[in-house]
Amino acid sequence: MVAPTATDVHPTMAVKIISAGVGACVADVITFPLDTTKVRLQVQGEYPMPSGLRYKGILGTITTLAKTEGPMKLYGGLPAGLQRQISFASLRIGLYDTVQEFFSNGEEATLRSRMLAGLTTGGVAVFIGQPTEVVKVRLQAQSHLHGPKPRYTGTYNAYRIIATTESLATLWKGTTPNLARNVIINCTELVTYDLMKDTLVKNKILADDVPCHLVSALIAGFCTTVLSSPVDVVKTRFINSTPGHYTGVINCATTMLSKEGPSAFFKGLIPSFLRLGSWNVIMFVCFEQLKRELMSRQTTDYDT
Repeated sequence: MVAPTATDVHPTMAVKIISAGVGACVADVITFPLDTTKVRLQVQGEYPMPSGLRYKGILGTITTLAKTEGPMKLYGGLPAGLQRQISFASLRIGLYDTVQEFFSNGEEATLRSRMLAGLTTGGVAVFIGQPTEVVKVRLQAQSHLHGPKPRYTGTYNAYRIIATTESLATLWKGTTPNLARNVIINCTELVTYDLMKDTLVKNKILADDVPCHLVSALIAGFCTTVLSSPVDVVKTRFINSTPGHYTGVINCATTMLSKEGPSAFFKGLIPSFLRLGSWNVIMFVCFEQLKRELMSRQTTDYDT
């Protein structure tokens, strides 16, 4: 009896979830300074900065942060970021193929089944991972330059302070804009990656390997960044706001529009693309390679 190869065996749901979670964590560690840069640029203009301090561009923001608050501030909120990837990315990416197969009834995947899968996994993941998103954003946006004492001393302190001084429900603050953002991201990112990968492989432009995964991920990252930027900025502003600063998500968006103009919705666009584009490349390449490695181990066990 001939043992199946790693490419012949369909990855199990567990393999996909583990591969997605690990790949997302690796990508987050590498790209986190860009994410912090994006958050700082997005919240700029919401509160006055001391001494006329202003962030200018990607490198300017990174160097200003490193000089004024220390290099480690670029990784402020990383533990919450990794918790977010474990609870969020592992589900929205790891469950995508399984849910897509459900909606396509075992037939060839269509745009409709791909979109429905993206909507479903993205929505479920947001509700589960939202507390980690709230803590991550607040720690990234937190600066001792705004006052004599920071709001939070660390990740678990942030969870406790938010739950006790505001409310437990505050950990799910911004769920609506984050849901909108992640529905856009999931549908655009996963569907674009899926379609690009299929197109490149079926037309024999590239083999189903690292170069194909890299190109597909980069294109998916660009499309996702442009479409999700407005809701991403609103989500970041609303989550980071103090109680009573905005009456709701709509008020946050209209306040931004009236005070800062339409361009406010695209603040941090370049670092967003650099972060999401590089995050996509690292995550999808790791995801695909990890799936193959885990399945090859299973086929080796099968052979022995």
